[in-house]
Amino acid sequence: MKKLLLLSALVSSVLLAEQKPYEISGLVGYDLTEGNIGIKSNGHYLGALELQFNSPDSKISPEFSVLYSPKAKYEGGGDSAITRGAFNGVYTFDAMDALTPFAKAGVGIENVGDETSANQDGFFVDAGAGVKYAFNDSLALKAEAIYLAKLAHQNAGNFDSNLIAMVGLTYAFGEGAQKAAPVTEEVKEEVKEEPKQEVVKEEPKEEVAVVAAPVDGDDDNDGVLNSKDECPNTLADVTVDEKGCDVDTDKDGILNSDDICPNTPVGAEVNSDGCPKTVQLAINFENNSAQIKADSNEKLDTYAKFLTTFTNYDAKIVGYTDSRGSATYNQKLSEKRANAVVEALKTRGVNAKQLSSKGMGEENPVADNSTAEGRAQNRRIEAELTRK
Repeated sequence: MKKLLLLSALVSSVLLAEQKPYEISGLVGYDLTEGNIGIKSNGHYLGALELQFNSPDSKISPEFSVLYSPKAKYEGGGDSAITRGAFNGVYTFDAMDALTPFAKAGVGIENVGDETSANQDGFFVDAGAGVKYAFNDSLALKAEAIYLAKLAHQNAGNFDSNLIAMVGLTYAFGEGAQKAAPVTEEVKEEVKEEPKQEVVKEEPKEEVAVVAAPVDGDDDNDGVLNSKDECPNTLADVTVDEKGCDVDTDKDGILNSDDICPNTPVGAEVNSDGCPKTVQLAINFENNSAQIKADSNEKLDTYAKFLTTFTNYDAKIVGYTDSRGSATYNQKLSEKRANAVVEALKTRGVNAKQLSSKGMGEENPVADNSTAEGRAQNRRIEAELTRK
């Protein structure tokens, strides 16, 4: 018989975080300049303002920045303000706890307030890298280093080099995209199928001259002696009560002998096999994408094993989001992630005819969207089981 299907272990919460679409950073730092620019001691202080636009469909974000040096002192005397404007592409790597590394490159223009023979206006290219340390969803410490090379007409077309190091604060704002974060509970499922054992009744023996005292046994192998067994013909390996009778261990209204999912959560709506009609899958995704993270492979393997074992079931994968962000964006993201789970199940051997997907966006919340805990519950992937 079918035994030990621990499908209910798949029911767990999906914990997600948000990435804001806009970031503004204020920084201060030091510009170490090349000697041929004529700046005294080859360096000066500067400040910067950076505005970054994050996209849910790309890991590369555009950034506009302004760098201002109020007083660069020259060796020949006098000083000048230097203003730079730049456009960069910023590649954000996957976060490591509170740390998020990034790299950037781009182009810009430099304006020297009082041009000298050594330092004049010009175009430049830049490249750099840095890291952000998040204090919360909106505020982070930011540090970066940039190499800047300006085309120097006064130096026969050679580049002037600048090495800039800066540190400051980043404030993220706006309604953002969901990303995945680690779940808090790991679960496993085991499906076994064992042959049904037939109970063979012994034909009564004819009495002869001497009648032996009866020996108490357990004819149906349920662990209850015949003398106390009020249900003497239960199937082998079915959990019974002290009277030897079939029971409903998980209180779902289906006796253990007919229940192929004997550990469903209390109160879950089940079908005649005792399996829940809807299961929440704890699937994690890469930041701002529908790419499934590697730590969700075990959950996908478990669910695929159920569907390939019980091919009389179809599964509709349904994606939900919380109410933050636009309804159009939430609908698109929920559809992408539901489709990604369907494709992952297909690669694990599940027949495509058993699967379908649907994105519900921010509809049908299961908790209060005004709290962080409620929003985390509303961001979920559900599987709706249908028996053919």
